[in-house]
Amino acid sequence: MNFTKSLLTIGLVSTLLFSCKDTAGKPVAGTDESNTKKEVAVAAKPETASFKIEGMTCAMGCAKTIETKLSKMDGVQKATVDFDKKEATVEFDAAVLSTEKLTKAVETTGDGETYKVSEMKTKGKV
Repeated sequence: MNFTKSLLTIGLVSTLLFSCKDTAGKPVAGTDESNTKKEVAVAAKPETASFKIEGMTCAMGCAKTIETKLSKMDGVQKATVDFDKKEATVEFDAAVLSTEKLTKAVETTGDGETYKVSEMKTKGKV
């Protein structure tokens, strides 16, 4: 009886070890991986805006929140917020977005009164 249990245990373990397939990193059938990432189209009128943000008190709660909000906006190619410099840099499509919309997005983050944008500078790309 002991031999039978051992044989069954070895058979079960072997089946589990050799029947598992490596599916990590492979797309699941019927899904589209492009839906999980924001598609970045080529900007018709590429510009870069740099501006100061007053009112940030921390890197994760303030700067990261603002950066995430800017990054999710239509027309934004890339957004970075530097907490230490109290500065943001946004690469965007000026045909889709304006600096006024960027300013409004930042200033309405949180309670709508904490963050203030100043020293807005834009530069077109060639």
